[in-house]
Amino acid sequence: MPKSDSILLNRMDSSSSIAVGIWDGSTPGILRAQNPHRHDHYTCMLVEIGQLEVLFDFEHLTMPLGTLFICPPHQVHQITKSVGTSGYYISFEGRHLTQSAKDILDAALDETIILSLSELEQQWFTAILESLKNLDNINNTLSSEVQQPLLSAFITQAVRCHEHRLADKSTSHSLRVIGITKEFRNLVKSDYRSLKRPSQYAEKLNISVAHLNDVVKKATGLSASALIQKEILSEAQRLLYYSQLSIKEISDQLGYKDTKYFIRLFTKKAGRSPGDYRKALRSNLDRD
Repeated sequence: MPKSDSILLNRMDSSSSIAVGIWDGSTPGILRAQNPHRHDHYTCMLVEIGQLEVLFDFEHLTMPLGTLFICPPHQVHQITKSVGTSGYYISFEGRHLTQSAKDILDAALDETIILSLSELEQQWFTAILESLKNLDNINNTLSSEVQQPLLSAFITQAVRCHEHRLADKSTSHSLRVIGITKEFRNLVKSDYRSLKRPSQYAEKLNISVAHLNDVVKKATGLSASALIQKEILSEAQRLLYYSQLSIKEISDQLGYKDTKYFIRLFTKKAGRSPGDYRKALRSNLDRD
C-alpha cells in the first residue's frame, strides 16, 4: 500500500438503486473485500453455505451458515476466509429505505447487526433477497416502488430480530433518549475531526450539555466526551493498522495540528504511544 494511501473507501454507484445478488469465494467483490476497506453505504450478507470469516475493526468473527449481518457505512472490515462459502449480498444507501424503516435502523444502537438465524427466519430473509434479485427480470426496468418496501421489510425484520435477542440483556429506553443518542453518534462520526467538545454537539442538537450527557449516559453508559474520544481513538487505531500513514499524517487527518498533543492524548487513552501501538497491533493480528 503506498505511503500516501489511507483506508480504501468503496462508493455506491450514484446511478444504481439497490445492488443485490449471489456471492461465493470467487466473486470479484468478495476477492476485493479481502483487502481492508469500508463503504459509503450499508452492506448486508447472508451466509447460505459454509463459514465466512471477517475482521471487523480488529475483531475476528466467524459466521457459519445461517448468519446475517448488516454493516453500516464507514466501518472498516475485510474478509479473511471465504473458501467454500456462498450466500446473498445486498448493498444500499439509507435513502432507499422508507422513513419508518430508516428510523428503526437509526434507532438500533448497535452499529453492526449480526444475527444467527433460525431455519424459518433464514427461509424468510432468503425469499426477500430472491424477490429483490429477480425483480428487474420480472419488470425489465427499475422498480423502486416495489424495491423500497421489500428492502424496508428486510431491514425492519432484521432489526426486530436483533432487538428480540437483546431484550433480556438491555434496559428499555424512551424513543427520545434513543433518538438523541443516535443523532449525537451520527454527528460525532461525521464531525469528530473538527468538533472535539460536547458543547459543540449540544449546540448542533439545540440542547444543553448537561442534557446531552444525561441522555447519552442513560443509553450507552458513557459520557458524551467519552464517546467523542472513543470515536477518535477507534479511527486512529484503524489508520495505525490499516494504513502506512505517518503519525503526523494521522494526527492531521484526525484534526490535530499539534502532533505532540495527539501523541500524548493517544498514549493516555490507549496506554501506549501510537508507534508502539502500531507495532503491537500488527504483530498480534498477523499471528492470528
